[in-house]
Formats: sequence, structure tokens, C-alpha cells
Amino acid sequence: MTKSKFELKMGAATREAFGKALVELGRENKDVVVCDADLSKSTNTAGFAKEFPDRFFSCGIAEANMVAIAAGLASAGKIAFASSFSCFVLNKGFEQLRVTSAFPQIPVKIVGTHSGISIGEDGPSQMSIEDLALACSLPGFTVIDPADEHAMKSIVKQAATKCGSVFIRAGRAKAPVVYTADQKFEIGKAIEVVPGNDVTVIAHGLLVAEAIRASEALEAEGLSVRVVDMHTIKPLDRDMINLAAHQTRAIVVAEEHLVDGGLGVRVAQAVAEMNPCPMEFVGIQNTYAESGTPEGLLEKYGLVARGVIDAIRRVVARKH
Repeated sequence: MTKSKFELKMGAATREAFGKALVELGRENKDVVVCDADLSKSTNTAGFAKEFPDRFFSCGIAEANMVAIAAGLASAGKIAFASSFSCFVLNKGFEQLRVTSAFPQIPVKIVGTHSGISIGEDGPSQMSIEDLALACSLPGFTVIDPADEHAMKSIVKQAATKCGSVFIRAGRAKAPVVYTADQKFEIGKAIEVVPGNDVTVIAHGLLVAEAIRASEALEAEGLSVRVVDMHTIKPLDRDMINLAAHQTRAIVVAEEHLVDGGLGVRVAQAVAEMNPCPMEFVGIQNTYAESGTPEGLLEKYGLVARGVIDAIRRVVARKH
């Protein structure tokens, strides 16, 4: 299922995989419609717009209005996707997500691209590091962050018909290929990508590959590190979390998001309820980032294998 650290090759950005999946959905189902906020080339909805212009709605730089339009289309029976940068659609569109989708239970499909700090040089005004916390706060929403292009394509297609309202997080940067094309994904079910007995790293998005690299680096030291891809942040796979807490007795959560309000908080709640054990958290620590290259920013803020390794060592020391 997984590749060694020497074989984790770069694939497409998850936003690119989203765009391809959207076109395939459009060919399969004439009820699929797409709204975008004047960013179709960046979000990769432009391919859908070119092939299905009568089912594509350019809403201008008006994310709140776009969300309401998508909810209206969904209430009329359409499978409505709405896409923009995560920071815009969640921050500017939050009230409309709450009132026109979450409260009346209208099943919109929101895809936020350019998430996290790996957007790079565009800087903190466009870096979405609060999006998962905001999306998870909406009752009835499913919240997902796929690790690579294969996960994204599968999850987008499932989300079209198997979820109510959903927020899918996508990145700008190219993502390492973690899975093979035939990997099976199920929304709400985490995947154990690396077995291990001493500690579990639970990650999502780009941090899944970094967790794999950390696991392999520590294997040489005799440490057995389990890696779990918790691609669905809401609802959580509580069974997988409980199993990890019971079997490894130490957990690290790694994510490209503020540690306040991210996956770590949700996993910690589940661990506290079911099977308390030592935990550490790799993420953005109560700050906004700055402009820089994606690689430089991830390195500076510890969202790389080195940061995961440091957290693993801390939690294992506490365990003993």
C-alpha cells in the first residue's frame, strides 16, 4: 500500500486531481453543477467550465453569494459543487454555509483549494489555517483532507452522492503519491498506511507522507511507528483512534493547520473519552505564517518529517 521513503515521488496537486474528478463526474451525471468565485484556473474547475459551460456558474469575487447560489441549486435537486480558495470560501462564506446549508441541511459540496501554508509566496492573507476548525463547527458537515491525487479523486466522487454537506480541503503544492490507483477509500474510515506497535502518528493531507518518512527514519533506531491517514476529520474514525490508543499507548497528531481547533483537538477529545494516553501535536502553533517557498515554510514551521520525529520522541519518553 505504501512506498518506501526513497519511492515517495511527487504527484499532482490535490486541487488538480479535484478538477479531473469533477470533469469525470460531469460526464457521468448531468445533475452535477459547479460554482466558482472567479478563480476557476487556480481551483481547477476551468476544465468543467470548458466542457459543460451550461452547468458552470461564475459568481465573481463573492464567495458568500456563491455559497448561497450553490445551496439554491442543491435545494432544486442538483449536485452542487462550489469552489474557491479555502480562506475565502470558509471565512467570507461562513454565515451562508451556516444559514443556507448547515441549518436547513441542504447538501452543498464545498471544495477549498490552496489550503494551509504550502500555498507559499502568496502569504498569510491567503493561507487557510483555520478552515478545518470552521468547517467542523458546522453541524451535519463532513470534513475531508485527502493525502494525494488518488485519494482526492475517489473521495470527490464519493462525496457527490454519499454525503450531505461536505467540505473537502485541497492543496496548491504537488503532493507525494502515497497510494496506488487501486486503493480503496471510504469516507469516515481511516487507513493504517504503516503498521507499528510503539507509537501512532495520525495525520492528514501533506503530513501523511511526512509521517511515513518519520516512521521509516525511526525504524533504524528500533522504534515501531504506526501511521494512520485520518483523511476524514469529521466524522472521525473513533474505532481506529481507540485501537491506536489501546495498542501503542502513545499518539502524535500531525497536520498543516492550527493546533488550536484542528484534527488534534478532535482526536484528543476521542482519546480522553475512550482510552487516555500521552499525546503530542505537530501543527501551526498559535501564529500566522509568512511569505516564502512552500518547502521553506513547511520546514520553518516544523511540518516535515523532522518535526514529526521530534514529537514522536517526546511522546515516547512520556510513555515510558
